[in-house]
Amino acid sequence: MTEAPTPRSAVLADKLIAEGLIPADEPAEGGREVPVSPEAAEASGVVDVEAAVHAIADRSRHAARRMARANRAWKDRGLRAIGAALLEGSRQILAANAKDVSAGRANGTSAAMLDRLTLTDARIKALAAALENLATLPDPVGNVMRGQTLPNGLRLRQINVPMGVVAAIYEARPNVTVDIAGLGLKSGNAVILRGGTAAAATNAALVTILRDALESVGLPADAVQTVDQYGREGANALMRARGRVDVLIPRGGRELIQSVVANASVPVIETGEGNVHIFLDASANEDMAVEILLNSKTQRPSVCNTVETLLVHSGSTVLPAVAAALRAAGVTLHTDERIRKALPASIETVPATKEDWATEYMDLDLAVAMVDSLDEAVRHIRAWSTGHTEAILTNDLANAERFIAEVDSAAVIVNASTRFTDGGELGLGAEVGISTQKLHARGPMGLTELTTTKWIVQGEGQIRA
Repeated sequence: MTEAPTPRSAVLADKLIAEGLIPADEPAEGGREVPVSPEAAEASGVVDVEAAVHAIADRSRHAARRMARANRAWKDRGLRAIGAALLEGSRQILAANAKDVSAGRANGTSAAMLDRLTLTDARIKALAAALENLATLPDPVGNVMRGQTLPNGLRLRQINVPMGVVAAIYEARPNVTVDIAGLGLKSGNAVILRGGTAAAATNAALVTILRDALESVGLPADAVQTVDQYGREGANALMRARGRVDVLIPRGGRELIQSVVANASVPVIETGEGNVHIFLDASANEDMAVEILLNSKTQRPSVCNTVETLLVHSGSTVLPAVAAALRAAGVTLHTDERIRKALPASIETVPATKEDWATEYMDLDLAVAMVDSLDEAVRHIRAWSTGHTEAILTNDLANAERFIAEVDSAAVIVNASTRFTDGGELGLGAEVGISTQKLHARGPMGLTELTTTKWIVQGEGQIRA
């Protein structure tokens, strides 16, 4: 019989043990495949990205077991320590972020992506405030989902428990580094981050601060780790780390998300490409429509809950006011022929193409089409939606109820801005991402969505007949 080859990570571990860079007495899961730090791997002179990423994941699993035992008070101390450390280290963070933003501009990065990449004092304060808010929320771990006592006396409980090792791949969004770390901490998980080259300096500064803050309260620093130092090869190894990573969450544009979904062998929760629609019903109030459309499109156009397509009922009288307000705010209107004919010549538009209905602009652009009924609006949404968020502006209760029932997206909104599809705005504290799939989680993913369940069965000697 041919002997199975020794895993490369085991070879690396043996080399590091022999050189005294890691202890020989702490095997991780999988026999000799022990947790190895990136520093130790570099010191050994061994270049094996897959082995190094596996070692990071093993260290994360070890940290996750400690995190699962941490009570709420301990985890909340960690959240507050991170928040304080972010404020104290803001100068360091902003200096690193300035390097990333400068490099992005030099490389021709779009305005939308630069906005996502940029941190400011106000945004760092908002991150710290979100962590404080997380600390005030109930701990999801141990929550009893359901329970009963069976006729045979067995006592059953289904409870929330941590996922374990949660990995995230995202791009040019340093705020996500803090959001995922905070949510992972509160839900008792360890996280592995791949934040992308565009935000490399910022993420490196943030991860250092996060790890130091965790250690300062006695929590494992390895509850937050990164594979950024291994580039795209490290991301690929993370996607293949089945058995070491419990769930992988991609967060970014369509290309990134679809690449992860297509290539990962670990379980993936698909998150939110946002081709978001608003249907302007014939009964909608003009002032409300103008305010909501401006907020939904212009408050922060680079994010996934920004409206990208406006569908206008042919019976609406508020289109000219809405279009004028959007143009005054700098929005380019990509319109169909009927919309152009309904607008005065003074309101500039560009002709819409078929591609516009499928486009997530993430910029000050808006596709606009005219429809003759609620049914036609719903058909358009079904054809082009990515399942993220859709909204209706109406004073007709029956139309609102039909829209809610017939539109199949993660969030359906009536008479409010699409910008409310956000974990912080919906009271979740923060979000790992907005899931557009239907298994496990859908919509903004907060604390509970980073847990799974466990059945507890307690008996007094019962056996199955």
